[in-house]
Amino acid sequence: MPAPFLAVVVPAYNEEERIAASLESLVGYLSDQPYTWEIVVVDDGSSDATASIVSQAADHWPSVRLTVIPHRGKGAAVRAGMLATDAEWRFLCDADLSMPPEQLELFLPGGLPPAEAVVIGSREALGARRIDEPSRRHVVGRAYTMAVRLLAFRGIEDTQCGFKLFRGDVADRIFNRQRLDGFGFDVEVLFMAKKMGISIREQAIDWYYRSGSSMTLVKGLDGFMDIARVRINWALRRYRGPRSDE
Repeated sequence: MPAPFLAVVVPAYNEEERIAASLESLVGYLSDQPYTWEIVVVDDGSSDATASIVSQAADHWPSVRLTVIPHRGKGAAVRAGMLATDAEWRFLCDADLSMPPEQLELFLPGGLPPAEAVVIGSREALGARRIDEPSRRHVVGRAYTMAVRLLAFRGIEDTQCGFKLFRGDVADRIFNRQRLDGFGFDVEVLFMAKKMGISIREQAIDWYYRSGSSMTLVKGLDGFMDIARVRINWALRRYRGPRSDE
């Protein structure tokens, strides 16, 4: 079978309460599109029934695939999903669907590839809307952005939004080098993209706060530490490819 045009990569950890509804929404939207597609759900070693629910969905919808990995973190799950498909374009999609599936049209207007190799959803770009987000969460997010600017790179207002589109060859190039397993992986992959000279566009979206987020204080603090880890990895040349010019 030829590779699909689009793969939607959904990292999932203990999402039994909403993964079925999220898959139904995604399948409903994608089934109306003019391109071929698949959904790759990566279960990050969940302790609940997430994997079982996705497996049942895959029996019903052949374009849904399940990959199960030992629990390591969101970064590890995203890496596994991005490298588990040969799709021409690969879309990172949070399991809570805080961005409605219909807004995929903003990334692939009319089902056509964008000019940029990477398009990232943004809650800070002009025209973006945040719906029902607690103010304290927004403050923490802006503090994280400031840390990214100071320690990693400038020019991106929202690195952490869980909706990102990668051209397939670029995804292979980046995620084969990605090293961080936790929430800091977003900064890591965008840092590499910038260093590689890859074109990136921020796309304003409507983003709805969903309760039950897997983010915790410990994970949040570790995310700040990950920014420093990215710089250290770069200094130690850990992101270099097999050729000296990569």
